[in-house]
Amino acid sequence: MKTLLLTPTDSGVGLTSICLGMIHALDQMGLRVAYFKPISFSSTGQDRSAALVEQYSSCTPPLPIGFQQAKDRIADGHIERLMEDILSLHQEVLDQYEGEEPEVMLIEGVNESIHEALFDQFNIQLARALDAQVILITTPQANSVQELNSRLSSTAKQFGGINDSRVLGTIINMLNAPLDRHGNIRPDITSPTYNAAFGHDTLANQLPVLQRDDFHLIGAIPWNRDLTAPRTADVMAYLKCSSIAQGEAQQRRVHHVVIASQHVESVVPQLQPGTLVITSHDRSDILIAVAMAQHNGVALAGLLFTGTESDNSDTLAFCQSAIEMGLPLYQVEQDTYQVVNLLPGFDNRLPVDDTQRIHVLMDTIAQNLDKPWLKSFVGSDSHPRLSPAAFRYRLVQKARTSSQRIILPEGDEPRTIQAAITCHHRRIADCILLGEPATIRQVAQSNGLDLPDGLTLLDPESIRNDYLELLMELRRHKGITEQRAKQELEDNVVLGTLMLYQDDVDGLVSGAVHTTANTIRPALQLIRTKPGVNIVSSIFFMCLPDQVLIFGDCAINPDPNAEQLADIAIESADSAHAFGITPKVAMISYSTMESGAGVDVDKVRAATQQVKKKRPDITIDGPLQYDAAIIPKVASKKAPSSEVAGSATVLIFPDLNTGNTTY
Repeated sequence: MKTLLLTPTDSGVGLTSICLGMIHALDQMGLRVAYFKPISFSSTGQDRSAALVEQYSSCTPPLPIGFQQAKDRIADGHIERLMEDILSLHQEVLDQYEGEEPEVMLIEGVNESIHEALFDQFNIQLARALDAQVILITTPQANSVQELNSRLSSTAKQFGGINDSRVLGTIINMLNAPLDRHGNIRPDITSPTYNAAFGHDTLANQLPVLQRDDFHLIGAIPWNRDLTAPRTADVMAYLKCSSIAQGEAQQRRVHHVVIASQHVESVVPQLQPGTLVITSHDRSDILIAVAMAQHNGVALAGLLFTGTESDNSDTLAFCQSAIEMGLPLYQVEQDTYQVVNLLPGFDNRLPVDDTQRIHVLMDTIAQNLDKPWLKSFVGSDSHPRLSPAAFRYRLVQKARTSSQRIILPEGDEPRTIQAAITCHHRRIADCILLGEPATIRQVAQSNGLDLPDGLTLLDPESIRNDYLELLMELRRHKGITEQRAKQELEDNVVLGTLMLYQDDVDGLVSGAVHTTANTIRPALQLIRTKPGVNIVSSIFFMCLPDQVLIFGDCAINPDPNAEQLADIAIESADSAHAFGITPKVAMISYSTMESGAGVDVDKVRAATQQVKKKRPDITIDGPLQYDAAIIPKVASKKAPSSEVAGSATVLIFPDLNTGNTTY
């Protein structure tokens, strides 16, 4: 599945419209497409974008996260939790497809410029969390090639720059649109317009970013008056007008506005199709002129009378035949000056019920997208990356379904208490704080923490003797005495490990105040390794900005030999698979492939061959230098034929010094 984040370079680029058109194009190509919008800025509870997509496509997007909820998460410093919330929405979309996942997932990005204080850099975090590639959505405002090029480059820089593999290209909307005197694309239906923005030829020939092979012009959407013209009824509803004759107000569209305050002779030349005429209530001459235009086949948008209602019933009766031809007539209490001042505030976004305009828009956008490029892109190979947010989300979901009891031997340590509270509230695990209950409550109170009623506090003094006999049995071969066993049981990590051995709990977490050695040693002495395993090693889940990598071994084995290194690689690969990470194992060394020689390199090379022999199902390669293992461009030069180089997810270091220093 390809995941595409459509990101605006600025406000007013028609982001939702482009999403609709993209969905339509992909659907025409016979591709399964899904869509969702992570954050809604609607104050009504219903998100307009999601409603449009649901009504006019085969997609059924979930309700986006509300602005207030997102704002609270960010303000509290919980952006990671917000990303997990978004991943939950993402999974909700995927669950709709029942085993046959969509080929393309479209995500509507956030306009950061509108909510800059809170949502700065939000789209890049979104792209990382969802492992999405980015398409920049923009418009040619200001009629300047240099300005547009700068805007695209600046937005792309957030994602690593124009040449970053995550940034695919751009869709430029509203080409050849008329501009106002400020260089903005026609902001409202009353503004006079000047020169048109540049068109497709200018883009292709002059825009520097499009001269690059790796940055594509995915779409160039021409401006179309029919795509921006609102229905007469929509404008009248905004102005709170009452109808004299509704006529074809639901079908006719307002392309421009004429203020008929002068002689009728100056108004007549302006009576063109799509014109909304606004005039004072006492201008019967304007009414007659408008009626004559209607009789001559001019489909005006309508006539709006302003000011206090007057008796023009005779003139209306005289114009009845024009009214019957569908001419919309409305009146409003405000005077002409007030109405003209209100018009620039009209929200000209797509109404959900404007079927005609939406279908024209979707067709226009779909026709002007580079479908051959889209087809090639969807069919190309990809190297999915598991983001930290996605990794955490998967862990939480798995934990919730398994409902494990976790013993926390450092039960009176503040961070441990906070973690237990969080796990309880989020239903991650049934945590047991091992420690003197009064002390735990005091520490919690001192740190402003509220202990929930269902959180278990377990006094170790009440259970130590229950595990004395078990400890003596497990350590009898070492000649342990009862006195020595009682002393060892004073260590809560030892006590917790015995609880785990006896299946009284399902897991143990320690290390906030205990060293790695003191945490691991009881498990090695009491639980020991499973049959066939000759070495115990560690792995670290490295939550890097773009993805999660596994590093091993960075904590336990100082200098493993080739056989031990092979076992570490196998166990690490299996652990990666268990945690939802596709294992591509890179055996790290100071040289890549055959470029170096020496005892250390030979050890790594031998370990790699042993893994291939023992477990041919594991994708592994080595020796590889760190940069060749994870950076595609370096890999293409140093190890072009490697299946692992440039896309490794599991990195096995040759010794503790190298691994511990690297992490």
